[in-house]
Amino acid sequence: MNKTLILLTALTAATACTPTAPSIDYGSTFEIDEATLRDKIRGGWAGQTIGCTYGGPTEFKYKGALISDEAPIVWYDDYAYDTFRDDPGLYDDVYMDLTFVEVMQRYGIDAPAEVYARAFANADYKLWHANQAARYNILHGIMPPASGHWHNNPHADDIDFQIEADFIGMICPGMPNAASEIGDRIGHIMNYGDGFYGGIYIGALYSLAFVCDDIPTIVREALRTIPPQSKYRRCIEDVIRFHEEFPDDWRRCWLEIERRYAYEKGCPEGVFNGFNIDATINSAYVVMGLLYGNGDFERTMDVATRCGQDSDCNPASAAGILGVMKGYDAIPDKWKPAMEKVVDIDFPYTSISLNKIYDINLDLLTQMIGREGGSVEDGVYRIVLQRPEELPYEESFATVEPTERRVLKLDITDEATLRFTGNSVVVMGQVRRLGLGGDDGYVARIEASIDGKMVENIEMPYDYIKRKYDIFYTYELPVDGPHTLNLKWTNPDPNYVIEAKEMVVYSAKK
Repeated sequence: MNKTLILLTALTAATACTPTAPSIDYGSTFEIDEATLRDKIRGGWAGQTIGCTYGGPTEFKYKGALISDEAPIVWYDDYAYDTFRDDPGLYDDVYMDLTFVEVMQRYGIDAPAEVYARAFANADYKLWHANQAARYNILHGIMPPASGHWHNNPHADDIDFQIEADFIGMICPGMPNAASEIGDRIGHIMNYGDGFYGGIYIGALYSLAFVCDDIPTIVREALRTIPPQSKYRRCIEDVIRFHEEFPDDWRRCWLEIERRYAYEKGCPEGVFNGFNIDATINSAYVVMGLLYGNGDFERTMDVATRCGQDSDCNPASAAGILGVMKGYDAIPDKWKPAMEKVVDIDFPYTSISLNKIYDINLDLLTQMIGREGGSVEDGVYRIVLQRPEELPYEESFATVEPTERRVLKLDITDEATLRFTGNSVVVMGQVRRLGLGGDDGYVARIEASIDGKMVENIEMPYDYIKRKYDIFYTYELPVDGPHTLNLKWTNPDPNYVIEAKEMVVYSAKK
């Protein structure tokens, strides 16, 4: 088959998704030549990197508030290079993906969840929220899927898997169910419920962007993977609805979504607070960027960024998805000099650069196509298109609701007693060093008792990489009423203090 015919075949399959025929020919074979496929892979990884860089300076500086058009967002040709040098941790969106890519390279595309879990738990980079809670769990013998379940992870609904699922869709073109299968293994390491669905949906968007060039279609079709009774799906459906109702006013759409879904229930930092790292609301901002961006690269990033909250991760996903759909060549020249300056620089904590990941991605993608019934011959990739299948329903924090947020500002030097009324509680805090003494390897040990009965022996490493993200948490106590929590520090050291910052109390959902 000559190149012209291949391109026409691919174009025919893609244009079958236009608004006049809003469907993908599932079950058919989609053909694409290697040059076009490579261009889409480059577009996805470069788009993600550009989007992350673009939104980085405003990350969580606008909590429950829009970034006005009057607030400039900086860009210049050395911007990504300067960020790689001065703020490499910004690219956790990417180097987390690459940790899992490296596992696939070494252990194969069918590597089990435990291998992925141990790889990221033992990595040297900093983690936060669901990732760090899962890392602590894994290092203490709680393996997936328990490591991401809300009983063991107060951050189960957070954005973590959502920002790490890009690569899954990138190796599963037109095969969203294959992406969901990989996502099930990886996503439950750190998330559950809506937090898990965030990564599944983003992966499906990337997957379908390879084979369909109509944004509203992939937004709708990817949603087939998410159970309709979930808050996550209802939220994205409302974004679609308000986009149709207010097609020229993304701020009105943002306001309507904010009114309905900006209520943080899980992450204790966000309960009764403007901070919201929940996957549901941040995924909504990704979709707003895609729909209101209408195929324009800069506007897509700009809308996703100006929605606020996790304003680097959201434009990263939106620009990555659009980069796959349009290809690298279609990214406006304004953004390319920045990528050219970093294309051979390894991402932090990895030995993989953009130029390297393009080839690695193509290799893994080729393996996935073969596993899922497709083929590759003479530079032609034949993909059997998969109809997205709905995943089983799961819900974090289904039986509880927050009733109190209490500021503690309590330095524990030996033990502390906290009283609360409810059936669940989270105590936020950390081990803090006093002065210059002590050892970075110090691990505080705490006995936690409720109503006089010991319920947990806790290890709290001072080491930031291995730290316990929250001092103590427990959910669904048998009695929903008054309780006394006692935290006894059994190996106190005068060089440290255990700082209990705040606590969140939950009661049974009515």
